[in-house]
Amino acid sequence: MDPSRRGVLGASLFAVALTVPGWQDVLARAESIQRGQTIRIGMPEVASVIAMTERLSSIDDEFGGRAARPMAASYLVNTVGPYLRAEAPDAVRKAMMSAASDLCYLTGYMAVDEGLHGLAQQYYVKALELAGVAEDHLTYCTTLRGMSVQAVDLGHGRRAMQLADAAAAASPVAGPRMRAFLAGQQAHSAAVSGDTNTALRHLADAERAMDVAESESRAFGSYDPSSLNYHVAQVRYAIKDVSGSVAAMLESDRLRYSVYQRGRVRHRATLAERQLQLGHLEEACRTWHLALDDYPKVQSGRADDRVRIMMGLLAAHPRNEYARNLYERARTLVPVHLAA
Repeated sequence: MDPSRRGVLGASLFAVALTVPGWQDVLARAESIQRGQTIRIGMPEVASVIAMTERLSSIDDEFGGRAARPMAASYLVNTVGPYLRAEAPDAVRKAMMSAASDLCYLTGYMAVDEGLHGLAQQYYVKALELAGVAEDHLTYCTTLRGMSVQAVDLGHGRRAMQLADAAAAASPVAGPRMRAFLAGQQAHSAAVSGDTNTALRHLADAERAMDVAESESRAFGSYDPSSLNYHVAQVRYAIKDVSGSVAAMLESDRLRYSVYQRGRVRHRATLAERQLQLGHLEEACRTWHLALDDYPKVQSGRADDRVRIMMGLLAAHPRNEYARNLYERARTLVPVHLAA
């Protein structure tokens, strides 16, 4: 659903919401403001948007952008939009814009996962606008970083570097985990741009910051050692250290929380591609089998891309028993257009 379109908030969103304790009250508030019965909002409405964004983020992590974005877009248009137009004290209005900004960022991230890059940029720009008005530096720099991730994945290294540097500059006061979060993306962007020295410097900064963050507290759902090892892998791969990249991706996979099902599919498939580059076909096939274990459960354009690449690479090894068995298994699991 495009953010400019309007429609009825579907039963599927309410089915999700009702699994969360206390959401019956949230549901009643959302319905009343859509009917025009609520003309003034307060912090409970802000809290409901924050809670729903967290829930939608969890659905995205587990099932992918195609599963989660329609719900996020519908909630944004039909509930958060009216909240932004409702009367509210200045502090509440500012908090609601901040919450809406975070939801716009998340919805843009979901669109990237679908492969809808133009739509994702529209959401990202709206997130920046709302965060700027709300003076929400955290969401502002997080969105810039998200735009950098999108750019680097599309191969636009220099643009990604500009956005990653802008994200770091927009967060002048950041704790160690946030510094690692930003520096890891700077490292990846610099490596793809061909600036190896800058990439390694930012990577060292990220590793030092993560050491401090982990010594202070563990944070589920935040940038963590698994995420950092993914960035190490991406930097190593960009500077032609494929074996170093494989080692870092194996460590990332070992440390990844089980709830990140979509990421597990993508990253294991990427790991298998790099294992194959090293000539380890049987090992790559074992890793691809692990990716296929979860693949039918996710709806992700990025996961589809990795499977499409897998099918093409396997087709080059028709005489190998491991490759042939994997290819036949994949044909029973993947959409026809990917197996063709």
